Amino acid sequence: MRIFVAGATGVIGRRVVPALVSAGHQVTGIGRTPEKRAALEQAGAAAVEVSIFDPAALRRAVAGHDVVVNVATHIPPGMRIFFRWAWRTNDRIRRQGAANLADAAIADGARRFVQESFAPVYPDRGDAWIDETTPIAPVRYNRTVADAEAAAERFSASGRTGIILRFGGFYGPDASHVRDLIRYVRKGWGPLPGPPDAFMSSVSHDDAASAVVALATGDAPAGTYNVVDDEPVTHRAYFDALAAALGAPPPKLPPKIVTHLMGSLGEMLARSLRISNRKLRETCGWAPRFPGVRDGWPAVVAALPKE
Repeated sequence: MRIFVAGATGVIGRRVVPALVSAGHQVTGIGRTPEKRAALEQAGAAAVEVSIFDPAALRRAVAGHDVVVNVATHIPPGMRIFFRWAWRTNDRIRRQGAANLADAAIADGARRFVQESFAPVYPDRGDAWIDETTPIAPVRYNRTVADAEAAAERFSASGRTGIILRFGGFYGPDASHVRDLIRYVRKGWGPLPGPPDAFMSSVSHDDAASAVVALATGDAPAGTYNVVDDEPVTHRAYFDALAAALGAPPPKLPPKIVTHLMGSLGEMLARSLRISNRKLRETCGWAPRFPGVRDGWPAVVAALPKE
């Protein structure tokens, strides 16, 4: 198959592209700089320089592809995540970029469109399991997730297969936010608002990428799929597992007032999200390499550059 990938050089895309190439597919990826285009070509993909905000140029680039995959994001680095203005580019990608990619895929006759999304848009459900039938409840910081999902739904409405991937909280050795978490935990703090017994659902970068490949190249029906590991853990267990992998003592967690001080972002991060991956596992046989962070954190720490 011919597969077009937006976000091909991002933290998920740079895992997806070589996996697709290794499986025998012809892959085209967007590379915004000469260095990124060279990396795509080295991975065996064709590289194009095109903006997802240029509908005409994007349609020419997408022409001839069977599948279009959008894993493009622009997550603010470090402490900038706490400032609403820092999310403007990411909002534009989800609102305009996703729509432009879906339009190009529809116009050119692609048969499958895969759109990244974000599982923490679900509401707080306490100890209850959350599946894809649970209505989403975005906050101000992530309301454009609904716009991105609408692009995939519009593709499905055209009579083809639109796939929405609601990813859990990413973690991996090449993520800047993971390095920030490690610094805080080594200083004795777990910097995530919310009750210690609130659940969170994560997924490693490698497992997220394998799910993208499975749904881009398989015959899964149109719809939404949760991409999370098997074992959601509480905030307390999440940071205790990271501390254990680092050889550090269990960190302190923020007091309740921090959630309120962080506004809508704090509300979202504090939600209890015990999310199920059952639909994904049963539909295409996907299974995460790491059942949960208790297994994943030691592997991440072992892969970090030595300081």
